[in-house]
Amino acid sequence: MENQTVTTTLPRIGEKAPAFKAVTTQGPIDFPKQYEGSWVILFSHPADFTPVCTSEFMTFATLEPKFDELNCKLVGLSVDGLYSHIAWLRTIKEKIAYKGMKDVEVKFPLIEDITMDVAKAYGMIQPGESNTKAVRAVFIIDPKGIIRAMIYYPLSMGRNFDELLRAVQALKAADEFSVATPADWRPGDDVIVPTAGSCGVAKDRMDGKEAGVTCHDWFFCTKKIDKDAVLKAIVRK
Repeated sequence: MENQTVTTTLPRIGEKAPAFKAVTTQGPIDFPKQYEGSWVILFSHPADFTPVCTSEFMTFATLEPKFDELNCKLVGLSVDGLYSHIAWLRTIKEKIAYKGMKDVEVKFPLIEDITMDVAKAYGMIQPGESNTKAVRAVFIIDPKGIIRAMIYYPLSMGRNFDELLRAVQALKAADEFSVATPADWRPGDDVIVPTAGSCGVAKDRMDGKEAGVTCHDWFFCTKKIDKDAVLKAIVRK
């Protein structure tokens, strides 16, 4: 008998996050409805009681207060059952010490998805990696329930959680100031201003007549936004 391939769909940036109801380690969840007004990181991991996933959950739980400052909630998922989730998270808290982290309690919800319905809806099952395990997918979803960013990692590679925090900061700053953020942007770095809408504005910019704007060429202009101003605009919004 031939192996059956799991059908997977892939949501797109700018679309509504697929809605679902599920059971989690923190009770029932109605997603994304109950998170309206908050940013959310929905992320999947391949399996409970595995080393890479353990390192990730400890890191995410340790960084949760920093995400909370940005009004960003964390929601995890794997295709394991609820009792496996509970036992694994208890083991993490009671037995695992790693890179200075110990007694780590995971307080954000971890979704039970033994039917793989949620994983399929979000394209978390990648047949090239596995037909039965979710890859390390990350979805950043805004307060209106719109998918704003997606990042996928293979089973063998742990995520960079500092980058996930930076991504939320950058998305929020872009919204608040109507700008774009360049490579490796951090709060306090220069931001990219929209391309001038007319030749006159472009010329003024190139001639240095637009206060605070530096042009490297007509299509590439930046300006400084003070770090404190950025943080004030994005924290708890």
